[in-house]
Amino acid sequence: MFNKVKTLNGYTLHGLDGEIGKVEEFYFDDRYWAIRYLVVDTGNWLTGRQVLISPYALVGMNKEEQFIDINLTKKQIEDGPSLDSDKPVSRQFEVNYYGYYEWPMYWEGSYMWGSYPSYPYLVRDPEIGKKSSQDEKEWDPNLRSTHEVTGYHIHATDGDIGHVEDFVIDDQTWAIRYLIIDTRNWWPGKKVLISPQWIESIDWGESMVFINLSREAIRQSPEYTEEALLTRDYEAGLHQYYGRQGYWIDESSAKKHSR
Repeated sequence: MFNKVKTLNGYTLHGLDGEIGKVEEFYFDDRYWAIRYLVVDTGNWLTGRQVLISPYALVGMNKEEQFIDINLTKKQIEDGPSLDSDKPVSRQFEVNYYGYYEWPMYWEGSYMWGSYPSYPYLVRDPEIGKKSSQDEKEWDPNLRSTHEVTGYHIHATDGDIGHVEDFVIDDQTWAIRYLIIDTRNWWPGKKVLISPQWIESIDWGESMVFINLSREAIRQSPEYTEEALLTRDYEAGLHQYYGRQGYWIDESSAKKHSR
């Protein structure tokens, strides 16, 4: 199922013993474009700290009442590794964080969620986890904020086409599947979807995203509307239009090879 970041912002997080706070934004890595943390506004509960919740802790979502259930207590979160609200997320913090909760480290392995091709997959056998970390190379995750990347300008091969308006998240894997691009300054009234897999490069300092597609190709692409259902048929048509293989084919193949 797909969810937009702007829709999920403001959702309440329910822990095992009460309300934790509200979703403020998301941190994702710029390699797999997977959500690594929900950033939580805890109100007056834990002031001065960034409270980060990994998707590993999520157990359910209620869209009608706009809340997400997590399998952590308030004390677990309070006693966990502390990160100042004005500090970036360091590798040392992440090592301490995943060690504290005894979750597999997502950067240890060649798949989106580490040594395993699917999420969620919590390693309970320490020997399996040890072997996996020995077999797979680590990589350095660079975390980005959905709040900061919103508004980035999108450049086609022959000019600007618009800006990032929102992100579409797959809540089965917590991957960002699409960037919603508002083309109002170039082609009023149309929004289009761009997969992170189609991005050629990003200038993070200048807030620019470059894609190897022409403006005309994007102008003729299947339109995205708020009312339209983002079905697999729509996705297949979009990928076919651009001559790209669907991410679901790659991920299905990865699961087969991992068995």
